[in-house]
Order: sequence, then structure tokens, then C-alpha cells
Amino acid sequence: MGFKKQKKQKEKGRKEKIVESLELSKELLLGDCVVTLTGKSEAYIENYRGIIEYTSERIKLQAKKCVIEFEGSGLKVGYYTNDGMKITGQISDIHYK
Repeated sequence: MGFKKQKKQKEKGRKEKIVESLELSKELLLGDCVVTLTGKSEAYIENYRGIIEYTSERIKLQAKKCVIEFEGSGLKVGYYTNDGMKITGQISDIHYK
């Protein structure tokens, strides 16, 4: 194999490694909130900033670019961390403001 061909293959491999290592989601890069629903009874929220309101009928969360409001009945926060939470109960509406 010639020197130039080896050099090109080595550079291609290096670029692929860089691209693979930088595979970050758009949401993570921009700080957007990610909401994942499982039917009408569970919601997983990532990248929220704080809880604005918490009742069994309404949970309002502050995200970086909006407020997310969950409405329903028997709503509870199953768990929460600094950047993620799970809401359970009967979710009837979700509003982004």
C-alpha cells in the first residue's frame, strides 16, 4: 500500500472517530426539554429547570425556552433529579407556553 493511501485512510479514520465522539443530541446542545409519554399515565421529562406548580390536577415545569403544563387527575411526581423527572397519573392535556 502506498504512503498517500495509508495517510488518507488514517485521516478518514480519525475524522470518523471525531464525528462519532461528538454525536450529541440537538436537545442536549440547545438545552431543549425532552418529553416522552407512555400512554396517558406516564411522562418522562428531561432538561427541565424547575417546578412552578404542583397539584394533583396540574404540574407546571419551567424549561429553558418555555413552560410545560401537565393537566389531569391523580398527578404525582414519581421521581425527580436535577435534570429529569417522571410524572404519573391520568394525563389529559399538555400545554407549552
